[in-house]
Formats: sequence, structure tokens, C-alpha cells
Amino acid sequence: MMPKFFSDPDALAEEIVRDVGADLVIGLPLGLGKANHVVNALYARACADPDIKLTLLSALTLEKPRPKALIERRFITPVIDRLFGGYPDLAYAEALRENRLPPNIEIVEFFFLAGRWLHVPVAQQNYISANYTHAVSYLLARGMNVVTQLVAKRVVDGVPRYSLSCNTDTTLDVLRERRAGRASFRLIAQVNSELPFMPGEGDLPAGEFSAVLDSAATDFPLFAPPSEPISDTKYAIGLNAASTVADGGTLQIGIGQIGDALAQGLILRHRDSAAFHDVVTRLSPERPAVARQAGAFQAGLYGLSEMVTEAFVGLIDGGVLKRAIDGVVLHGAFFLGPKSFYRGLRQMPPDQLARIQMMPVSFTNELYGEEDQKRGARVDARFINVTMMATLLGAAVSDGLDDGEVVSGVGGQYNFVAQAFALHGARSVVTLEATRRAGGALKSNILWRYGHETIPRHLRDVLVTEYGVADLRGKSDADVVASVLTIADSRFQDELARVAKDAGKLPRGYEIPAAHRENHPDRIAAALKPAREAGLLPPFPFGCDFTEVEQRLIPALEILQGAQHSSRALAGLLWQGLTRKPDAAEEACLARLGLDRPKTWPERFYRALVSAALAESRVA
Repeated sequence: MMPKFFSDPDALAEEIVRDVGADLVIGLPLGLGKANHVVNALYARACADPDIKLTLLSALTLEKPRPKALIERRFITPVIDRLFGGYPDLAYAEALRENRLPPNIEIVEFFFLAGRWLHVPVAQQNYISANYTHAVSYLLARGMNVVTQLVAKRVVDGVPRYSLSCNTDTTLDVLRERRAGRASFRLIAQVNSELPFMPGEGDLPAGEFSAVLDSAATDFPLFAPPSEPISDTKYAIGLNAASTVADGGTLQIGIGQIGDALAQGLILRHRDSAAFHDVVTRLSPERPAVARQAGAFQAGLYGLSEMVTEAFVGLIDGGVLKRAIDGVVLHGAFFLGPKSFYRGLRQMPPDQLARIQMMPVSFTNELYGEEDQKRGARVDARFINVTMMATLLGAAVSDGLDDGEVVSGVGGQYNFVAQAFALHGARSVVTLEATRRAGGALKSNILWRYGHETIPRHLRDVLVTEYGVADLRGKSDADVVASVLTIADSRFQDELARVAKDAGKLPRGYEIPAAHRENHPDRIAAALKPAREAGLLPPFPFGCDFTEVEQRLIPALEILQGAQHSSRALAGLLWQGLTRKPDAAEEACLARLGLDRPKTWPERFYRALVSAALAESRVA
């Protein structure tokens, strides 16, 4: 049976209310796959009629950046206009943030955009802590009766077909439940012309849908966060992690820039093994056995990841991802990335695109269901994910704070860690930056203990920072503490060791080896400098949506941001900027920020600060 077709989202919302009733429990795909116009129409309908009870079950609500400070606003606002200008905001997000949701509307999420919902009580209270693979059962238990999804459209022999494209993850799983008679819901589509039509299980006939919104008036540019430049710290982490990946194995990458750094490290290793070996040896001469992989990829890797990013396409193009399972080199469950990523998928030849298959999250994140085939494919797997903090005893803190507030979510991290212990030859590689700035102070991300854990210490495996790799699997507590200390920042090592000794977890006479007592950022910068200068570690390895002027501004603004924690550093930049004349390239950067002709005293100060930061960034 064919769906009903609509060009007006408000008319579609009325149809949903008539068809389903006044108690609407709507499932929204994670991230990119939300049908924004349909969701906004249903939200407006419920706002206008208090008799309608609307529950939105969601994850990763995408919002445009919200710059605050003057320089930040002047830099990022044109970027937002350029990349997100036509993206329709989700109306419920602003209302939730401002605590003005009507009492008949509830927003429930199981994964947050990192840090965006801190100090928003209603969002925090309605959060569901869930492994990604458990989310489907929770959605169905809440009585989900509608799923709205952004789709790509293709007409075959005069008949439309629709691709779930970016979000096969939970939708394919709930459709399986519906076919088995264990769920009942209406599947509603909104067509988007920028979504690539992905082959595979998410390529659905029109009859799967109850209604389709298809109109030029509701087409919109996809949410496309720009790639950010990879810092020395993140390159060091990515390179260290790349040394753990075995040829002929399986690769999963988590969310973030460390994944990009890892992918570029793997490409460098494949194309120039000697250069790769040199840079990782400079980073950390003493490496455990798990981190001594440096050869080119003869057999290649098979990709298996809940999230597919542009880095995976780079690995395919770079000849690293080439070990095929039934003709497929990459299985994923959802994707998100810059505009070039979506465009690349849309324009990819069909025979090449067929090597990338989008699957349900139950396939990527779990072993049960066709377990023998999964085990046969997922050989020597490296599940590489990011955490915020880790303890000396090997626990990871990835989703929340010790006061109970949620930063992001568990997502699939626990799933992949569990797989690493269930599969022969597999390892869980958890990465983190050794330090962070908080409240103007430098703090260690390696702690003795913390009041919340995402991955418990009994699942500790491989931990990676910019300073090296610690192999923790099967080790005693004393050996784990000693190993983690070797990859901690040296400014915090002594205090961490003292606390561990006071707790009886290290012998009183233990000393951190001299080879690991120089864990400082300057050493990392010096270790990477030859490869940076040779162009082997570009700041944007997989393309960039920033202009050349913006790319010159980014490191300068990072210098300025870092200086804000020190009145002496700010004063030094101010004096330097007031006593020098910018060159033509710097003037173009200042003009981009509207500081070429300052009219106020704050603008004059900012001009001087940015001018000095530009000069310092060129020296660096």
C-alpha cells in the first residue's frame, strides 16, 4: 500500500493526530536523521492544543553553535550562516533550554550533544541512561506509536523508494519488531535532497511508510559541523592509538577529532611506514607490545562502527580500509559530518558506495544474532573510543559528572568494550587528553578516583594519552597504577603516585621510570614538529569548510583563548599588539573580524590582542 503524500507539514501533523490520537509518543532518530519540519509541526500542534499529550523520544538533538564573546561571535557567525543558514532549528530545543515547555509536552533523550545540556534541569531529569542497543526496548516500552525520519528518495520504474540513509541505527531495529508483531507505530518520512541514497537494508519500499512529506518548501541543507584543526595533543593520541591496530583486523572509531588523527596516522603508516615509526618513537620510545604495530596494511582493515565519519572515507581512499566482508569494507549505523562528506557519498559511483552498508545498531554494536558470522568477520578488532577522564585503577568516565549531571551519554562505548573482551584477539582502546583547563586552572584528566564511572575498572584494557600507551588487561592493581602513571602529565605524576601509595596500591619505594618523567606539552610539540613541517600531519587531513583567512585565524584565536587564563599573558599580547604593525595577511584576518578599522576602545584592545596572537601563531 502506498503512503499518503504531503507538501504541508501542518497538514501532515493534523493527519498524524487524526490517525494516531491525542497521545503521541514520537521516536526521533539520533542526530542527523530528524524530520525537523514534521517535528516542529507536531510541536506547534501540541502547543496550541493542551489536550494533546506529546512525548518526543530522542537522542543527540543537533543545534547550531551559540557564540557568546565578541571575537567568538565575529568569527563563527559568518561560518554559521554559511554552513547552517538554511537549517531549520528544532523548536522544542530552545523551549526546553529556556524552561518554557508546555505541561503537555515532554522531551526524553538518551544521548546529549556533548556539554550542551549541562545545568538544564528538565533535560537532565528526563535523560535515560542507556547502552545504545538497549534504547529500542526503552522506546517501545514507552509506547512509541510514531517514528519520524529524514530520508533520501529515488524513483525506480516510476515507483518511489526511500533510503533511511544516515540513520538505519534504531529504525531498522524497530521495523524488525513491527514485522514480528511486537510493535505498532506509524513510520513518517520527510524527503531531503542532500541526503545520499545509501544501499542495503535501509533501502525501503514506499509501503513501509504511512505518510511522506515531500516538497521543495521543506527541503533544507543538512546539519554539517565543520572539521576542526587537529592539535598536537590529539595528533599524538591518534598516532599512539594507530600503533595498536593490527593489519588484517577490524576498526571502530568513536566520535571526535581524535578519530580523524587516528585515521591520518593509519594512512601515514600505510604510505610511509618509516615516517610513522619515526614519529611514534619520538612520541614514546618505550612502548608496550600492544603498541608496536608500524607496518603498511597488506591485508587491510574492515570497518565496523556505529558512527561513520569522513575519516572512514579517507581510510577507504587511502587504501587502508580494504578487507571486505561479503563485498563490504565498512558497516555503520549512523553518520554525521561536514558538507564534503555528504557530497562525497552522493557522488560516489554505485559500485564503490555498495562497499559501505548502513545497518541496525544491533548489528554493529552486539555479537548476538548471526554470532558465528560476526565473530568470523571481527578478527583482531580494535574498538577505539574517547573518554573524558580515567582513574589510576583503569576506570573510564565518559558520559557524566560525579554530581549526576550528564555531559553526553553512554551510547555504544560500553557495547564495544564488551565486544573487545568477547572476541578473540580484540582490544578496547580508550583514549583521553592527559590534562584540561577548568576555571582557569590546569587539571589532570587522570585521577585517583571519581564519583562516576562509565566503564568500570574490571573492563580496563588499553589506555592512551598523548604521552603513550598503557596496557592494563589482566594486570594487577599495582601494575595498572604504575602503567597509567607513565602516561600521565608529569606535573601531576608525583601527587597521583603519593595518593596511590597512601592507599596501599603502590609500594612506598616505587619510583616512576626516568623515561616517563618528561611528559610535558613541549616534548609532544617537539616530537611532532618534523612530521608537521613535512606536511605529514596536516591540520585538516580530510578537507576543510573554513576559508584560508579563517584557517589562519583559528590557531591565533586558540592562543588568545589560552592567554585568557593568565593576566600576564594577556598583558604581554596586548603590549606586543600595540607596538607592532600587522602585515597584509594579518590585516585580512583582522578585517574578517571587523577589526581593521576599530571604532571603540574594546575593538582597539581586541585588534591588538588578535594581531599579537596572529604573529605568535606564525612563529609556532
